[in-house]
Amino acid sequence: MSEDRPREECGVFAVYGHEEAARVAYFGLYALQHRGQESAGITTADGCQVWSHKGVGLASEVFREETLAKLPGHLAIGHVRYSTTGSSVLSNAQPFLVHYADEYYALAHNGNLINAHLLRTELEDKGSIFQSTMDSEVIIHLMAPYLRISLEEALSNAMRRIEGAYSVVMLTRNQIIAMRDPRGFRPLCLGKLNGGWVVSSETCAFDLVGAKYIRDVDPGEIVVIDERGIHSITPISAVKPSHCIFELIYFARPDSNIFGQNVYLFRKRLGHEMAREYRPEVDLVMPFPDSGNYAAIGYAEESGLPFEMGMIRNHYIGRTFIQPTQPMRDFGVRVKLNPVQALLSGKKVLIVEDSIIRGTTSRNRVKQLREIGAKEIHMAVSCPPTRFPCPYGIDFSSKGELIATQRESEKAIAKFIGLDSLHYLSLEGMVKATGKPADNFCLACYNGDYPLQPPTDFGKFCLETIK
Repeated sequence: MSEDRPREECGVFAVYGHEEAARVAYFGLYALQHRGQESAGITTADGCQVWSHKGVGLASEVFREETLAKLPGHLAIGHVRYSTTGSSVLSNAQPFLVHYADEYYALAHNGNLINAHLLRTELEDKGSIFQSTMDSEVIIHLMAPYLRISLEEALSNAMRRIEGAYSVVMLTRNQIIAMRDPRGFRPLCLGKLNGGWVVSSETCAFDLVGAKYIRDVDPGEIVVIDERGIHSITPISAVKPSHCIFELIYFARPDSNIFGQNVYLFRKRLGHEMAREYRPEVDLVMPFPDSGNYAAIGYAEESGLPFEMGMIRNHYIGRTFIQPTQPMRDFGVRVKLNPVQALLSGKKVLIVEDSIIRGTTSRNRVKQLREIGAKEIHMAVSCPPTRFPCPYGIDFSSKGELIATQRESEKAIAKFIGLDSLHYLSLEGMVKATGKPADNFCLACYNGDYPLQPPTDFGKFCLETIK
């Protein structure tokens, strides 16, 4: 994955009431692999015992047939991770499992707790001993004093203390729990599978395992699933939703439905809006696959221009791909994408992208198009300029590294990348494509209006989140 692309931190999946829960969880993680590629883990239970396995790498690398055979039980939770807090080591892989007061608690978390550092300091001052550097572990420590009362009381008290973005699944020996922050920053959905239940970061995982989508876990809701069925509690009063619009623009799989939207159709609508705002004289529209594919289709539909796949992607590059040496540096640019010279030479081209973060990858790819003889190169980006870093679990670099803060005008950014012209979709056009009011979404990475105030040491926070 290019360092110039934004990265999400993780995906979560849970199963209740399936005789092959570990296998179902594995396929759920496989479907969510785009949300994190650094580590994967599954914890299972059968009502009496708990088993767990996790490792560094993709789900397909961490789990084998013999591994899944050692994870029995009809309950399971799983996690794929990209670290936004805590280093990329096995001790920080999830699910996080503890044994306390004669019960096991496993937790998998998607998001970032913006007050984790303060809570951690407070808990350590009171004697808590942490096993990892993950903000997720804070949740378990906040629960501990109340677990002897009830699990629901413990969860409710933890939810009242933590702030930020969190979609969480938990497992005990006989329960599955799903919990979502009151603003609903990250997606989390509930489904049925052969009389049992599944929970997932995205609905695309339901499609793979054959589950039926029932509903989203509501913001601020705690869902408990056990032998009595399913019931929910809402410890925190409803607040204005702050769904992360970047989930729709970039992170979620196009075959998922999140925040009441189909991602594929939403991205096409972004393309329609761009074509209404920006129409350079070009011969064809093309994406840099796969990121801009769907917005490019929408742009072509609205503009009437031909849609072409002017760059061909190599799908067979593994994580351990041997890096080119310095004398071969140009080779590295062509490893993933290679232009079709016979199609593009002498043509005026419009590239559709979903985002530009640092700009270096786009610059290299535009250079390739110049080298094969493209006459003019224009670019449309299906969101506004990204000017502010994200404290809620997306690995945007610190503000000083974002190209839209270094070079504030479209003309200056276009010059850096090597374009004849550049257009970012307006904030109004982006929101219009959702069909919902702007105040349903977190737009902070574009306008700096943070729904929850970031930590006072946000600069230090930004640097830590990209370690």
